[in-house]
Amino acid sequence: MLKRKYGSRYDWKRIVKRGYAEKYISTPQFTGYITLLEMNDVAEPLYKTYKGREVCIADKGYSWLQHFPDGKHFSVTTVFDSAGQIVQWYVDVCRENGYCSTNGPWMDDWFLDLILLPGGEIIEKDIDELEAALNSQDISEDEFALAWAEFDRIKTMVAEDNFELLELSKVHFDDISAINS
Repeated sequence: MLKRKYGSRYDWKRIVKRGYAEKYISTPQFTGYITLLEMNDVAEPLYKTYKGREVCIADKGYSWLQHFPDGKHFSVTTVFDSAGQIVQWYVDVCRENGYCSTNGPWMDDWFLDLILLPGGEIIEKDIDELEAALNSQDISEDEFALAWAEFDRIKTMVAEDNFELLELSKVHFDDISAINS
């Protein structure tokens, strides 16, 4: 079953006190919604382990900037630490991005993910979940093929230093942070 994920993370209990902003942008470099979730207080930090190294991705003072590009099959979440430094980019391959008036921008997750670390490491995630979705007929063979094509396309763009959202994330973070100031 596909998971619908909202940029507001309205149902995330870990965040005790939050700030939130969303904005629609239409430029030659990016068209779609961006959201900013500020973690002003958290019940407990969240750590992930990548190749034996623990990385904090949610804590007091952290922010998640999420891009929901129009007409694309991916969404990018950029994690910023309390000093405004990028911790990671998390690319979700998805069926579609959309907007709901009550909870804001969303994406229907196709399970297949890329984690990009500032040092250049690329981590592939949840390949088994995509295959399980195909086997349980939660997605069609066409959707399976499209998810893999999008995954490979993004991986190639990252390898060729041609995935513009990585560069735009800091610009958009500064832009949307001004809304909450």
